[in-house]
Amino acid sequence: MTARFAALAAEGRKALVCYVTAGHPDPARSVALIRGLAAAGADVIEVGVPFSDPLADGPVIQQSSQAALDQGVTLAQTLEIVREAAVDVPIVLFSYLNPIIAGGADVLARARSAGVDGVLVTDLPVGADPVREQWFGASGLDFVRLVAPTTPAPRMEEIGRHGGGFVYLISRLGVTGEQTSLAEDLPQTVARLRASTTLPLCIGFGISTPEQAQAAARLGDGVVVGSAIVRAAGRSVEDAIALTASLRAAIDAI
Repeated sequence: MTARFAALAAEGRKALVCYVTAGHPDPARSVALIRGLAAAGADVIEVGVPFSDPLADGPVIQQSSQAALDQGVTLAQTLEIVREAAVDVPIVLFSYLNPIIAGGADVLARARSAGVDGVLVTDLPVGADPVREQWFGASGLDFVRLVAPTTPAPRMEEIGRHGGGFVYLISRLGVTGEQTSLAEDLPQTVARLRASTTLPLCIGFGISTPEQAQAAARLGDGVVVGSAIVRAAGRSVEDAIALTASLRAAIDAI
């Protein structure tokens, strides 16, 4: 991922990070979706592992996760979807900790073999489990970390030291989901985070329209769009690809 963000910076462009749930709307269309988002201009694709208790996610992603689980999609099948998609943009495995632990001691090596470039674990904060964090850090995968608006500056610095790829800045408190506007204090949060780490900064949670993506991209090094893409994918893969293209165009218009 480092090379991707460096290339974007050299071109004066911002990253578009797109989230999809593995196996949604179904495994075959999930592969087509990942390929379509890459072709439409996604710079990084987060592939969510379906999980029964996605506490950080809003209703749209919760429903997509349950739909995938109902079709029997597991972490192992998630990796097969990534392998089959075989896109040339970085893939971040987006998961809660339990499915990864259940995947066994070699799961991160299997993820790398399948084409995963990074991992984001929503419920493993810095310092919570040093041994497990070392396991992730030694995997060869970029360990993407989350930062919240309430995170103090010293904690931001610690997160930056133990992260890789980019820092995912949660733009607002609460769960994922589409919002009508960006948080008013987002510029101040971005400024505090920039003073704390040199990693690229991508802003997510609540970004759903081209206008919001453009506004967030002016502040950060990239934007993360999840629920809006998942909702569109529920209608059709083509709708999700069209939305991604419109987000790409808005970001590139800065």
